[in-house]
Amino acid sequence: MSPASIAFNRFGYGARAGETPPADPRRYLLAQLDAFDPAPPQIAGRITTRGKTGELVQLIRGLRREQREMAGMAESMAEPGGMAMSGEDRRAAALAGLPPELREQLMMARQALAGDIAARVQLAVASPTPMAERLVHFWANHFSVSAGKLGTQFEVGPHEFAAIRPRVLGRFADLLKAAVLHPAMLIYLDQFQSIGPNAPITQRRGRRGGRDAAQRPRGLNENLAREVLELHTLGVDGGYDQADVTELARALTGWTVPGLGRVGRLAEDQPGGAAFVAMAHEPGARQVLGRRYPEGGARQALAILDDLAAHPATARHIATKFARHFAADTPPPALVDRLEADFRKTGGDLASLTRTLIASPEAWESNPRKFRAPFEWLVGVLRLTGGAEAMPPQRVMGALTQLGQVPWRAPSPAGYDDIAASWAGPDALVRRVEFAERIARSVPQESVITRAEAAFPGALSTATRDQLTRAESGSQALALLLVSPEMLRR
Repeated sequence: MSPASIAFNRFGYGARAGETPPADPRRYLLAQLDAFDPAPPQIAGRITTRGKTGELVQLIRGLRREQREMAGMAESMAEPGGMAMSGEDRRAAALAGLPPELREQLMMARQALAGDIAARVQLAVASPTPMAERLVHFWANHFSVSAGKLGTQFEVGPHEFAAIRPRVLGRFADLLKAAVLHPAMLIYLDQFQSIGPNAPITQRRGRRGGRDAAQRPRGLNENLAREVLELHTLGVDGGYDQADVTELARALTGWTVPGLGRVGRLAEDQPGGAAFVAMAHEPGARQVLGRRYPEGGARQALAILDDLAAHPATARHIATKFARHFAADTPPPALVDRLEADFRKTGGDLASLTRTLIASPEAWESNPRKFRAPFEWLVGVLRLTGGAEAMPPQRVMGALTQLGQVPWRAPSPAGYDDIAASWAGPDALVRRVEFAERIARSVPQESVITRAEAAFPGALSTATRDQLTRAESGSQALALLLVSPEMLRR
């Protein structure tokens, strides 16, 4: 690969149709950091759905209390995998069995989600700063939330648009706090209903439920605390233990989403759309990784997160993931060391981390080192062909479902895998070939070789060029280009 092709394809989402290769690839990338728009019109104009989230969660809670089996129907309807497998008839039957107010909320949530996914794709396809868009999506996957969890559908888009996107070139500590304390994450990992064992509200319930109930720790949920330590900061080998998980979980109690029943009336609004209920917070000081944190209500968890963001293990964990995403499945040790040193020196300055990546020779290795994941490949295809106009929101959702990587649908809090073994299977390649044939029939097909040379400047192989030359039609040539090694690997 030439430096210009690397700048287009390894760091970004590929060249747009008619885009001129950069004369200075590194300067081209650095300029994107200054030109990045964190709030473009597609996002700034998004209608807020924040109030709908509390209503939806409250409706689901009520329904589960009254009728457990109905909740199962709702979950099958909201689960993306279930939607794909069950089809329209089953989904319609599930909707018909729900109370009207919940059915309406779920339909609205589904429409909001489809619109947010389409906006995400359109932004990446049209962006003049594709590397910055890649940064947004890297960090969104690092702080993965899933719309498969009932109640999150209104919030997964804003989680990326409002919590992550404006902070991808800021301080990691700020990104961490905004991402893990956003309503989407609080719902996804059940933090919104975590209550301290000795919190005032627990004590009150205990008095109502009898002497034994008052002695029983209940309501504490450790999901978010565990994932913060294992996935978002220190890493699985970061040196924490179960006591640290429990202490962080206690510090996080009280953080919830607004609009939840009687408890919600006691909530104090927090930055980012979350809320804090002091009566649900575990009182007292906490000790995490040997450091003591005095009682401080909502600020206690913030203080712990600040220290986790600055921990040396976090620097190593982030540097490794960053290098793996941009450079190679097996990250070059020298690159990891360089990124880790920058993270520690700057206190987690993500703009500096990105500049260090761009300046590192390991990131400019001429051999393709990464297999493009489905979302990345789709965006690259649409940028190259100009085919985004032929992709209304439902077709975007359908294409991503077919390719196997719908945004905000990762199967676990770890996010989507970032290695070739997860995406390069025979079935997955067949699906890309089928999509390439469809898109090639719906866009202009002339001058395919000229477009290929522009998209991969100085990097189009003789084998690919020969295949394009021998194609029987423009449509066939374009389809071949879209599944060529140059398009599949970067």
